[in-house]
Amino acid sequence: MKVTAALSHGPGKPFTLEDVDLDDPRPDEVLVRLVATGICHTDLYVRDLIPATAVLGHEGAGVVEAVGADVTKVQPSDHVVLSYAWCGACPSCESGEPYYCHDFNVRNMGGARPDGTPTLRRRGAPLFGNFFGQSSFATFALATEANVVKVRKDAPLEVLGPLGCGVQTGAGAVMNGLEPLPGEAFVVFGAGTVGLSAVMAANLIGCEPLIVVDPLPARRDLAKRLGAHHAIDPAAADPVKQILTITGHGALYSLECTGIPAVFEQAVRCLGPRGTCGFLGAPPPGATAAIDLGGLLSKGLRIRGMIEGESVVDAFIPHLLDLFLDGLLPFDTLVTFYDLDRINEAVADSLEGRTVKPVLRMPR
Repeated sequence: MKVTAALSHGPGKPFTLEDVDLDDPRPDEVLVRLVATGICHTDLYVRDLIPATAVLGHEGAGVVEAVGADVTKVQPSDHVVLSYAWCGACPSCESGEPYYCHDFNVRNMGGARPDGTPTLRRRGAPLFGNFFGQSSFATFALATEANVVKVRKDAPLEVLGPLGCGVQTGAGAVMNGLEPLPGEAFVVFGAGTVGLSAVMAANLIGCEPLIVVDPLPARRDLAKRLGAHHAIDPAAADPVKQILTITGHGALYSLECTGIPAVFEQAVRCLGPRGTCGFLGAPPPGATAAIDLGGLLSKGLRIRGMIEGESVVDAFIPHLLDLFLDGLLPFDTLVTFYDLDRINEAVADSLEGRTVKPVLRMPR
């Protein structure tokens, strides 16, 4: 079928809207009419890594249009959020941790189905698609039964896409990964969608003091409105010293959401004894960081990489949605809407920090 998609054309190049061909759904696939899709920094990270023409997008929300013969989880007219793809058969998936699927890169970053066949073509030539099992910078997307999540129809569908990645990554890192207790000191480095979602989750738990580090005044102000007790400007003074002053002995938890090696080092250095640093940011290829091994040993520190908020999506995304509808997780405060044909404006606003979470509305 013909669909309208925003195509990327390599590092730093603008997106263009074009008509492309989308496959019919196979037996395990779901055709979704997209209502809206969030833009995540991972989309831009991948755009700048691959030379191929691609349809990216991995925070889709929409309505099921058709299902393959083997699909039982959803049916046409269901409202769904799209998330990451996973195999269901590897040791991680079988142990209930599909976010560490052994086949994760192939199924989410491979540019085609796991068997190598494309889902998208332009003038007969295959496109890099099937991104995170969806490629949702388009009016329609093909997903699999595994990575579609049925959601309540009384929820505002156009705002729900970020639940599939950015919001669940930040909130899940707190709720599923680190699992702090009320009254425990928590520091978030980076107040984008992921970091601010972590702030909302840590505030909901009752972490104290809850500290945010970010160079942008508007982001620091927003973090405080969402529950942070302290918001530190890293350009004004050494954030590690400020955190040690606030906490007295260092934080029990820190979360690094920028992918910048020097910031990661600060996130480790600000920890007190028995502290844990969660690492979420996407670093440059081959990036390394310097860690004081003596401090790691003597303090009993832990460092954890985490992806997708360690979320089992069929359970966690509906849970986050319930919290949102109850007014406890107001992630809609992060969202700015753009029509699909304004995607380049949305990208620029995101990169310049004018927008926290741009969401593309699809033409009707």
